[in-house]
Amino acid sequence: MELYKRYVDVILMQKRTGDITPMYLIWENGQKYKIDKVLSRERRASPVGGCGMRYVCLIQGNRRNLYQEKDKWFIESHQP
Repeated sequence: MELYKRYVDVILMQKRTGDITPMYLIWENGQKYKIDKVLSRERRASPVGGCGMRYVCLIQGNRRNLYQEKDKWFIESHQP
């Protein structure tokens, strides 16, 4: 199944130490999804193009890769 790069809005918490934790992601239509848990965080390239900090997240029981690419965020999506 082909994956696509889909930019999303993210609500995050940034601690005074500089650590960032994504809390919610928001689609273009305003639908908001709570990030239940961040499983891992590491600098990686995405198979859909781009690279940055990859957050492997649990969202509504589904494992999703969320990337922070400079000052933008994207997920690997099954829909363009």
